[in-house]
Amino acid sequence: MEFGIQVRGDWQFVLTTAKWAEQRDDVLAIALPDHYLQRGDEPEKPAWDHLVHLSALAAETDRLELVSLVSPVTFRHPAVMLKMGVTIDEVSEGRFTIGLGAGWLEEEFTRFGIPFPDLATRMEMYEEALGYLRAAITPGAQRFSGSHYQLDEFDPRPHPKRLRLMAGGAGGPKAQAITARYCDEYNLYAKPPAEFAHIREATRATAAEIGRNPDEIKWSSAGPGVAAKKESDYRRMLEEIADLTGKPTDHIESVWVERGYPHGSGQKAAEMIEELERAGCERFYPQVFLGEDDPSNFDLVLDAYAG
Repeated sequence: MEFGIQVRGDWQFVLTTAKWAEQRDDVLAIALPDHYLQRGDEPEKPAWDHLVHLSALAAETDRLELVSLVSPVTFRHPAVMLKMGVTIDEVSEGRFTIGLGAGWLEEEFTRFGIPFPDLATRMEMYEEALGYLRAAITPGAQRFSGSHYQLDEFDPRPHPKRLRLMAGGAGGPKAQAITARYCDEYNLYAKPPAEFAHIREATRATAAEIGRNPDEIKWSSAGPGVAAKKESDYRRMLEEIADLTGKPTDHIESVWVERGYPHGSGQKAAEMIEELERAGCERFYPQVFLGEDDPSNFDLVLDAYAG
């Protein structure tokens, strides 16, 4: 299993985390979530534009893949995503992945006055945006025409060195079809291994039906990074999550078991990671949102996953 890491915070924390990650050979990527609010009911908590942070990381890092995990399609027109994408690709020398999703945190749209169409419309926009971007980054004159976005038949410059397209979400039939047609990677939010495997195989079958090599699609996942080899470290992290969410620890753990989030102490987390890998997951991004002023928990989580 490959590992990335997903974090959020101010620039100093993001940079510190990236520098930490570059010192660990088993961390291949840093991913940032794209939210204008951390939580809809806590607007006083700061949230930055993650694409600007990723562009700064492109100049400050040498090895890590840089991943948008993920941007709501309604935040930016695909032409804006294209130009930001090829620019970060240039600065990073081909280490950037654009991740798109349909968006779900309604409060961040209503508070900032950003249109938030119904889900069916957002899924249409999501599909069209990925189609637009695939056409735009494919060398040669390409055209894309949809209900929401149109691209003239021309060859946008510059061509990216290695700009990749990622879809993110829960893996419904519509998302499977979109991934099969347009994406280099699908980030399927953590699910029990059997469900992950089912969605992956269905998507691969769709890709084969339309004449695409299913092996071209990388499969990844993400979930709360709460794990440690020592029970005391794990319980401390779990208590911090309980304090943040207002939920009792036994409830949190029962939800994680139901949803298949790799967690726990001793060998439990490593065994769950192995099960997810057998289901076809190639990379896992633990979301380490605890202690946003220092990355001390990260080594504990990664070491627990490694077994």
